[in-house]
Amino acid sequence: MSLVRLSELAIGQPGIIEDVDAEGPFRQRLQALGFRIGKEVLPIRQAIFGGPLHVRIGSVNIMLRRNDAALIQVWASP
Repeated sequence: MSLVRLSELAIGQPGIIEDVDAEGPFRQRLQALGFRIGKEVLPIRQAIFGGPLHVRIGSVNIMLRRNDAALIQVWASP
């Protein structure tokens, strides 16, 4: 397992959240959406031209901007 940013995970490659580098209200919003340390996250698809990343946490599907996904560090599964 290696520590990478959520934006660097391959589509279909699961990861476990290690840290969220966001601050203040945005960090609280991510936590409310389920982005918590120890939770599994799965990138489902990537929009073209560097658009949003579609991820699944548990049974919740979320679209994240690439720069926001880069704030989330995950342990990548092989």
